[in-house]
Amino acid sequence: MECVVPADALLLIGPTGSGKTPLGDLFEQKGINGTRCLHFDFGSELRSIAGEAGPPGGFEDREHSFIKDVLEKGLLLENEHFHIAGKSVLHFMRRKGYRAGDLLVLNGLPRHRGQAEDMKGLVKFRGLMVLDCAAETVFVRISENSGGDRTGRADDGLALVRKKLQIFSERTEPLTDYFTDSGIPVHRFPVTPSSTAADLYYTFRERMDVIR
Repeated sequence: MECVVPADALLLIGPTGSGKTPLGDLFEQKGINGTRCLHFDFGSELRSIAGEAGPPGGFEDREHSFIKDVLEKGLLLENEHFHIAGKSVLHFMRRKGYRAGDLLVLNGLPRHRGQAEDMKGLVKFRGLMVLDCAAETVFVRISENSGGDRTGRADDGLALVRKKLQIFSERTEPLTDYFTDSGIPVHRFPVTPSSTAADLYYTFRERMDVIR
């Protein structure tokens, strides 16, 4: 069965190490107020694709090589490469059996305004969840693996983390203005060195209950 697009979506943003992946996994495990959630972790999807000996179905050799380069250098997929991101989203939705009424929890895509514009044909954004995490807190969380998802990460070197923090500040954080200007709810949640996915999930759920 063909997946339904545009799909309802909640976007998670926050700097590397703020806990987006374990939080997204918890959304998928528990859902939100009875709604089934599917966690699309773009970084995890790309790492999985890059780890294949050859390009998986639907991807070309040059796209496979490009994805490896993106991960090794901490780059962003720009507008001209969005077709790669689009393929990843649709492949994920089909694999997960997305159906009308489900909520995509997007983590890592879109990462800037251009990608948000490009995604309009794929998703309908219902909200933005911002994990506010200071740079010094990021380094503590990564060193202590506070989120429990940093084991074996080749992209957690000091120089690359600093680069990703800079990119987040310059390119991704401005999405808050884009969503606000578009009339889409923006919800901010402070992240401390000891914040867990459960802390953030239940705070989000309680806030949504109040809003409803």
